[in-house]
Amino acid sequence: LEEEGLKLLAEAKEETGLAIITEATDTSNLKIVAEYADIVQIGARNMQNFHLLKEAGKLNKPIMLKRGGNATIEEWLLAAEYIMSSGNNQVILCERGIRTFEVATRNTFDLSCIPLLKHLTHLPVFADPSHGTGNWKLVPAMARAAVAAGADGLMVEIHPCPSEALSDGPQSLTPENFSIMMEDIKKIANV
Repeated sequence: LEEEGLKLLAEAKEETGLAIITEATDTSNLKIVAEYADIVQIGARNMQNFHLLKEAGKLNKPIMLKRGGNATIEEWLLAAEYIMSSGNNQVILCERGIRTFEVATRNTFDLSCIPLLKHLTHLPVFADPSHGTGNWKLVPAMARAAVAAGADGLMVEIHPCPSEALSDGPQSLTPENFSIMMEDIKKIANV
């Protein structure tokens, strides 16, 4: 929806007080996204769009860098360096699954990268079990596991009626399922 969608997000932020994170897909929409978003996301498909990464590095705003579907951890960290080399050290890494030969899930959610990244870097590490699995039934278990592995935060798809969602319905939790999951997560996070 481009700027119209950004305006809707701004309305949601005003109504709920929630911070906005949304994706910039190229340099042509980076500045307008940054005007509305509290955090700018660089999606998996753009993890190696080095021109976009360098431009994002010029923003004074947190950047969430999602891992590319075929990216090694080293390639992902080097992509983060592109952002930081332009002056922005506010980078958040987000694991969202990688491609493997397995087809039972949308992606292979790499839980092992979370503690490894916590060891290798000072950057916050988030997990996206929704994209990581592509199946809402797997999201709560993978979210719990990600928090137990040390994730600093989660990105989870939610929709009041997933079967009617315009995108990502099969991986979306209902608000009720999300509440149940978060009760479990609070217990794990406290440990």
